[in-house]
Amino acid sequence: MGEKKLEGAGLRGQVAGNTALSTVGKTGKGLTYRGYAIEELAEKATFEEVAYMLLYGKLPTQSEYDQYSSKLKSYRSLPAELKEVLERVPKDAHPMDVMRTGCSMLGNLEPEGDFSNQNETADRVLASMASIITYWYRYSHEGVKVDTATDHPTIGGQFLSLLTGNEPSEEHSRALAVSLILYADHGFNASTFTAMVTASTLANPTQVIASAIGSLSGPLHGGANEAVMEMMKRVGKSTNAETWLRNAFANKDLVMGFGHRVYKFGDSRVPTMKSCLKDLTEWAGDTKWLEIDEIMETSMVSEKKIHPNLDFPSGPAYYLMGFPINLYTPIFVMARITGWSAHYFEQNADNSLIRPLSA
Repeated sequence: MGEKKLEGAGLRGQVAGNTALSTVGKTGKGLTYRGYAIEELAEKATFEEVAYMLLYGKLPTQSEYDQYSSKLKSYRSLPAELKEVLERVPKDAHPMDVMRTGCSMLGNLEPEGDFSNQNETADRVLASMASIITYWYRYSHEGVKVDTATDHPTIGGQFLSLLTGNEPSEEHSRALAVSLILYADHGFNASTFTAMVTASTLANPTQVIASAIGSLSGPLHGGANEAVMEMMKRVGKSTNAETWLRNAFANKDLVMGFGHRVYKFGDSRVPTMKSCLKDLTEWAGDTKWLEIDEIMETSMVSEKKIHPNLDFPSGPAYYLMGFPINLYTPIFVMARITGWSAHYFEQNADNSLIRPLSA
């Protein structure tokens, strides 16, 4: 005889703690980071400025920003031992496993020390993520050993140049930066809560990040933007979109990129990312994906009253930038590592072991 399912199973709707980092879906507000509306940050700030604010508590002055950018650049090089490990990871490995392994290996090679070094470790891991995934990808797929110590002013620019081997366009650099800002933090989502639980045991920072990466690798949390793009490719063209959706409704198939456990009237990040998608569409001269996006969004909202989430416009936006679909979630990691680290700091500042009861 099965047990009765608990009300609020999975902690849905339960308050698990306080945070000064972000607000998600609160009445009258969209997403904010430390009180700043995400729309304003995406329009006016760089990803590095947002990372600094999340990790250090305030937006940087110009001097602080220059120093921080230089610091992150200095951390882009990977130890030889880590490169050797990445070269041994098979081509068909899951990229999220690569990110987790790279993070763990970095922790072995560069021990974090005591809690006073938390910011140094967070900055080192933040600066290394683009290096780790692009070094493995280019080596495993092309046999190329890229020099990760580029002088590009931003993490997004570095990622684009290492992945493609070309200088990034201004349009691609800006669209990627916006997406990194939008993905940087999002309250107590599954991977962030995993990081907090791990942090509450007084585990070291790279163990915290590695556990969060493991949580994000699960398809019920990460990978939705990848699934969105695979879905759009099956739709194929805008004239197929309505029929494809009707069949999905009839078969009760899941339509990826719609709905959210917190937002009930639309994800506040979507308009900003949709604007980037429109800019990329115009720049590329390829309207197909935007047309499919708009037809599906209109139908889902009108017929099902379900709004798109951030993953819906980011999937085709990344596709127009030429990113391999299986690297979409690692890009998420490059962004969310700032939120994970900031929540780690917050947890440690007033720590109590997270240990709920079971019924």
